Amino acid sequence: MLRLTQISPRTSVVILAGGFSKRFGEDKALLKLARKPLILHILDRIITITDEALVVVSSKNQVEHYSKILPTTVEIVVDEYKIRTPLVGAMTGFKRAKGKYTLLLPCDTPFVSRSVAVLLLQLCIDRDAAIPRWPNSYLEPLHAAYSTKSALTAARMALEKEQLNMRSMIKTLDDIRYINVDTIKKIDPDLMTFFNINVQDDLRRAEKLLQNLRASSYSGL
Repeated sequence: MLRLTQISPRTSVVILAGGFSKRFGEDKALLKLARKPLILHILDRIITITDEALVVVSSKNQVEHYSKILPTTVEIVVDEYKIRTPLVGAMTGFKRAKGKYTLLLPCDTPFVSRSVAVLLLQLCIDRDAAIPRWPNSYLEPLHAAYSTKSALTAARMALEKEQLNMRSMIKTLDDIRYINVDTIKKIDPDLMTFFNINVQDDLRRAEKLLQNLRASSYSGL
């Protein structure tokens, strides 16, 4: 398979692991789907298309747990601030990422499409960001690609103003390419990329989906 890095600038992927989930009573990224932690499902699909992979966690205790299951090539980074928001995690990831462009992902989307990830990174070239957008204008800032330098600056500016959501960062970016989800449907017809696990029912549904995907020889493309 042709790696994205063969045809574009250096790239990174940052996965926001967050931490303890009250709904599940444990770290969501470590929830088992078919006996494998969610975060490994994501890495299995994404790690081959970027030059480096970083996982952002919220505490040093998580580093110990994650280091036991993640590949040694994956860098584990602890949030710089105690405030637990995706924006803080994103800023921490952007600061440590060495790639010119960074793919940002959550830890609870086990069916993220490799082809969609490549598309986002390609569409981000020479832009500040490439962000999926739904017909109702809802954005997917945690399934997006960013110019690492521009996003880091924007995240810092938002935090300095005590604006703690991703939209505050996005508003500061000048050159954003919004990708209609209909475009993404062309390579991910069921939009599995955006399937996330928030409650136990989602996890049960994911188990069934995974069984069906394996039966159809789905490879994460």
